[in-house]
Amino acid sequence: MKKQRVIGLFDSGVGGLTVMKEILEQLLDVRIVYFGDTARVPYGNRTREELIRFGEEIVTFLIGQGAEVIVVACNTSSATALPVLRERFDIPMIGMVEPGARLAVEKTIAGRIGLIATETTVRSKAYSSGVSRALAKGSIPEDAELRGAWQQGEQAISVVRAQGCPLFVPLIEAGLANSAEARGIAKTYLAPLKDAGVDALILGCTHYPFLEPVIREILGEDVVIIDPALAVVQELELLLEQMDEREQTGSVGNAGKPETIGLAAAPSALVLGKSHWRTRYFVSGDPGLFRQVGNTLLQEPIDLVEQVTLGD
Repeated sequence: MKKQRVIGLFDSGVGGLTVMKEILEQLLDVRIVYFGDTARVPYGNRTREELIRFGEEIVTFLIGQGAEVIVVACNTSSATALPVLRERFDIPMIGMVEPGARLAVEKTIAGRIGLIATETTVRSKAYSSGVSRALAKGSIPEDAELRGAWQQGEQAISVVRAQGCPLFVPLIEAGLANSAEARGIAKTYLAPLKDAGVDALILGCTHYPFLEPVIREILGEDVVIIDPALAVVQELELLLEQMDEREQTGSVGNAGKPETIGLAAAPSALVLGKSHWRTRYFVSGDPGLFRQVGNTLLQEPIDLVEQVTLGD
């Protein structure tokens, strides 16, 4: 019988639910421990040092809940803190930027990729670098005409416009994704992308898929919407297969052992117990608000949300 893996997934708030939903729908043999850092949302105006510290605290907590793999379901943390977290923890981690950049390269038709994200992600230029790395590592457009033009050096493939959208996350966290206010703000943010003639738009924040209907309404059907969560699921599936193969050959190592920082990791058997569950939810802020907004956005019941205090 195939082992049911425990995935630790975290975001600044409810945005990571978009990634969680994709994982649960496509990978049936996983459980997810979700952490929303709602007491410190939004992350988009945080410093790199703060994001690293937050990440250390959260990853330590998730490992203590039995996580065998960490999904950093936050583009801001993926763009800034993830490289440091990978150095400090001996556990597999998947971020949003690299998978999202690869998917954008594959799906663009004209090579003119746009990005909407938090201001911190935009300033990091992580997606611009990610697109360049994806091309260097062999990712190519599915569109034959663009692929040929790029291979002949006649057409560039790059992020031509990146737009910070600082008001999107607070709107979504407040449950206002489908409001008139959200539509008005989205029109302002998306205008420069329309002017730049982007043909593919990366949703560079896991909150933004909740605004996809509004974004499609403004940009039109000709612009391909890139949700990095789809590529994250593919990468996660491959990683889990590799973990299974290593265990079968007896070369597992100590991938679940964190360095001694932040909270001490509790034995997973004590945390998970013997009850059957698919998802567990933890937040640093108001559990009731998370449950209310999460139920609205997912249109599925979130029954129990536990509050935990991390850091100071």
